[in-house]
Amino acid sequence: MSRSLTLRNGRRVLLNNPEEETAIEAGIEADPETRAPDEEEARALRRPGRPPMDVTKERITIRLSPEVVEAFRATGKGWQTRMDGALKEWLREHHPTTKS
Repeated sequence: MSRSLTLRNGRRVLLNNPEEETAIEAGIEADPETRAPDEEEARALRRPGRPPMDVTKERITIRLSPEVVEAFRATGKGWQTRMDGALKEWLREHHPTTKS
């Protein structure tokens, strides 16, 4: 009799029987390119969530007019990234000078 697991969404997933698991493990051990991860790799695999990015954006608080925010939000998911792009484009075209 095969065992199964029911996921939260109601989908049933069939689990491997012991013979299938043994065959899978034997295949893994026979593969010359398969190796156990070192400690650093294992630590990275255990880290939940999105991996840290090399370049991150700065979090700030800014007040914008409601019509600007609504217009960008209306474009859907990723609206803040598009707003960032619009500001970068403005900087390329205007080259603002810094005041001392």
